[in-house]
Amino acid sequence: MISFVNILSCFSVFLFILAFGDLAVRVEARAFFVFGDSLVDNGNNNYLVTTARADAPPYGIDYPTHRPTGRFSNGLNIPDIISEEMGWEPTLPYLSPELRGSKLLVGANFASAGVGVLNDTGIQFVNIIRIYQQLNYFEEYQQRLRAEIGVDEARKVVNESLVLITLGGNDFVNNYYLVPYSARSRQYSLPDYVPFVISEYKKVLRRLYTLGVLRVIVTGTGPLGCVPAELALHSRNGECAEELMEAAQLYNPQLQDMLKDLNDEIGRKVFIAANTNQMHMDFISEPQRFGFITSKIACCGQGPYNGIGLCTPFSNLCPNRDLYVFWDPFHPSEKANRIIVQQILNGDNKYMHPMNLRTMLAMDSKA
Repeated sequence: MISFVNILSCFSVFLFILAFGDLAVRVEARAFFVFGDSLVDNGNNNYLVTTARADAPPYGIDYPTHRPTGRFSNGLNIPDIISEEMGWEPTLPYLSPELRGSKLLVGANFASAGVGVLNDTGIQFVNIIRIYQQLNYFEEYQQRLRAEIGVDEARKVVNESLVLITLGGNDFVNNYYLVPYSARSRQYSLPDYVPFVISEYKKVLRRLYTLGVLRVIVTGTGPLGCVPAELALHSRNGECAEELMEAAQLYNPQLQDMLKDLNDEIGRKVFIAANTNQMHMDFISEPQRFGFITSKIACCGQGPYNGIGLCTPFSNLCPNRDLYVFWDPFHPSEKANRIIVQQILNGDNKYMHPMNLRTMLAMDSKA
């Protein structure tokens, strides 16, 4: 009989060849953990009683099964594509009953649509997995892993893992700017609110580090005022919403500075900043250069820019999703996600700081 420890041993020695410039680098397969919001949720909210769900057509129309999976995408999302590029098995949602036994070695996705850094973000969705509960689930995951493979091997899986965390956009779209005169907008001016969110995010990341992870990609927000939902509400001629653009312009540089400070405190490069705002702006500013016909109109939706309400079976639906930057009023298409992942993998310091993912993996392979 093959023991679970033997499975782990086989998993640990499995190597794949990764192109790094002209150099072929051998990198050990590693567990992959995902935290955050709807940009990276791969189905946890399907197990919750919440309105923040993507469990009905046409979501998933271009997924291999052509069925909705809980991903807020026509097909694959960013974690899926990272796993695909690395040659790893895709992670399962933490709430999935299939996540057991050897599947635990692959990692887990804890993300939940609607959440933010702050606990009061997304309150209209009621039952979502807020970020500290995601971290609590990660602790629970580690207990389950230790029960399967032992304390030392479980620690090694976590220490050698890759983490992706995506938070922040909802703290503006679904909190500060959710309604006129929101509680947070009465409490803080925008220049004061942004450092408050950043300071709370720093606490989240410190907690994540104490749970044993050593490599974390942290994405910024996209250009919040340019999504079709905000164009539908605020734009007359296709211009991005100024207040939300100001929020993104304040938040993203402060996030990168905070990550540098955290790395300096720790004494090693644990946190890697992904400038997803610039990645999005590239194809929002010049969609044709990337093969898109529009960066303003969502593929699936209704109303101006297809930006009103949700993507439903009754919405307008474009015939070719690869021509659209946005799949629905808020979320990128699979093709846009693929462009973002290529920058995460290979981007220079304009996009990834202090290094891109391929550089990080190459460094780790030599350690």
